[in-house]
Amino acid sequence: MGGSLYQRIEKECEARISAALRSLVGQSPDLVVFLSLVEKCWQDLCDQMLMIRGIALYLDRTYVKQTPNVRSLWDMGLQLFCKHLSLAPEVEHKTVTGLLRMIESERLGEAVDRTLLNHLLKMFTALGIYSESFEKPFLERTSEFYAAEGMKYMQQSDVPDYLKHVEMRLNEENERCLLYLDALTRKPLIATAERQLLERHIPAILDKGFMMLMDGHRIEDLQRMYSLFSRVNALESLRQALSSYIRRTGQSIVMDEEKDKDMVSSLLEFKASLDSILEESFSKNEAFCNTIKDSFEHLINLRQNRPAELIAKFLDEKLRAGNKGTSEEELEGTLDKVLVLFRFIQLKTECGSQFTNKLEGMFKDIELSKEINESFKQSSQARTKLRSGIEMSVHVLTTGYWPTYPPMDVRLPHELNVYQDIFKEFYLSKYSGRRLMWQNSLGHCVLKADFSKGKKELAVSLFQTVVLMLFNDAQKLSFQDIKDSTGIEDKELRRTLQSLACGKVRVLQKLPKGRDVEDDDSFIFNEGFTAPLYRIKVNAIQMKETVEENTSTTERVFQDRQYQVDAAIVRIMKTRKVLSHTLLITELFEQLKFPIKPADLKKRIESLIDREYLERDKNNPQIYNYLA
Repeated sequence: MGGSLYQRIEKECEARISAALRSLVGQSPDLVVFLSLVEKCWQDLCDQMLMIRGIALYLDRTYVKQTPNVRSLWDMGLQLFCKHLSLAPEVEHKTVTGLLRMIESERLGEAVDRTLLNHLLKMFTALGIYSESFEKPFLERTSEFYAAEGMKYMQQSDVPDYLKHVEMRLNEENERCLLYLDALTRKPLIATAERQLLERHIPAILDKGFMMLMDGHRIEDLQRMYSLFSRVNALESLRQALSSYIRRTGQSIVMDEEKDKDMVSSLLEFKASLDSILEESFSKNEAFCNTIKDSFEHLINLRQNRPAELIAKFLDEKLRAGNKGTSEEELEGTLDKVLVLFRFIQLKTECGSQFTNKLEGMFKDIELSKEINESFKQSSQARTKLRSGIEMSVHVLTTGYWPTYPPMDVRLPHELNVYQDIFKEFYLSKYSGRRLMWQNSLGHCVLKADFSKGKKELAVSLFQTVVLMLFNDAQKLSFQDIKDSTGIEDKELRRTLQSLACGKVRVLQKLPKGRDVEDDDSFIFNEGFTAPLYRIKVNAIQMKETVEENTSTTERVFQDRQYQVDAAIVRIMKTRKVLSHTLLITELFEQLKFPIKPADLKKRIESLIDREYLERDKNNPQIYNYLA
């Protein structure tokens, strides 16, 4: 009797379900009340079908399983509910409308019955009509809602508030999926919200707020912007905005001649700010990192020579001043940052090996000096002839690779002379036929000093050392006494004494007091000297750069650039084979990135003719031929 029983149960269920759904037609105009009635109807069906299945469990487990195309009693109930819901379109439509209205109310800040939403949406899923009947209109309404909200908020809010609002909305929609929407709705729902609130407004967000956030160093807001933009694949737009910002802001630093004095420090501050934003807001994104580098390279080369010259002067000033007012670590940090700027200066033309061989030679000298010093410490000369307790390190530099320094005479104390002689004996025994010239102006020492308040170590230049060591055997010395004893040149001696008696660290006292050193001044050892640190660096007084020095620097820079000029002339002539003087000069001005006088170009052309790279045309001396 299984088949008969199944049909009679089905018939009875259909009659009840049909009646229950028909009874909902025309019910309460209040949508929330109506949804509660639908939920009750659905809940009743579930309870009743579970009871029927329990009573007819044997039917479900034998007849249904053995008969093809016959649903289980539970699935039969769902199928009948679905069939009669579709026969009552008003009920389905009103239910969907009510659900959409409730979700919109919640988006507008009203409290809603989330359990009711959860139950009804589970009903749609169980009936297999969730996607078509609910999700489709829900995503359309979501799109409309956020399209309108995005337009309104973009006009009314500033960018940081707008981004916070977008972030909040995306979190809300995510939570909605956890609380009552089907898990599969999450992806299209979030994408819809992102498209309407973010994607459509990318240019407006950048135009309205990016510069303000960068100028204000708004790390958190920029981090939020980066995070949101990455969700909609808009990081390229953000990267381009960053590039424009750096170029626009940097141009005002580099191109303002009145601010040349502060250009390097302003660029360093700007770069430091960008680096912290890159790290904290832009997740150290490699493309953004390269954008900062490219933009800075563009900036540094906007004014041809000037930034390069100012960077060199800034470095020179820092190195001359030493760690005055700063720690060694801070000075090192500043120098590292300046070198980062220096690397942006374009040296892209083919400079040839001559251009870099001096630098390579310098590095080689430093490495070799380390080996020589190690070898000296192990040598028989050092072990047998040197007193213990004094360490000496010597940099042996090749004359051609390093800048030339004027020779400065000084009468060294006996102890230092002994050390120099022993090192010289060791060095010449190892490298015969060489000549050592001691560069006294570059030497420096660490002296141990006894003051009444305690012992100190003084980091001083060789000239300062020679002067201070005189006070081992004398309490008071006149300027003339010191000059006669040390043999240091007058101007250099005055600067040295000024640094020891008139500067920040006064280990000597000058009588009478005053800023400048006069011929009739006397000096005494400052017994009562105190300082918080154990090791103190006594900075030398720096000479200001003279006009002559500036001119000679410019001249040396041009000499180094001759290789670039020669390479450019040969490159042009190799391509053209034959070219007039005027056209060659014009092309050179276009190719060379630094300012140069036509007269200097003419000299380089003459030099290349002498070396048989070019020749003058026999019929017209204003035309050059390339010699292969």
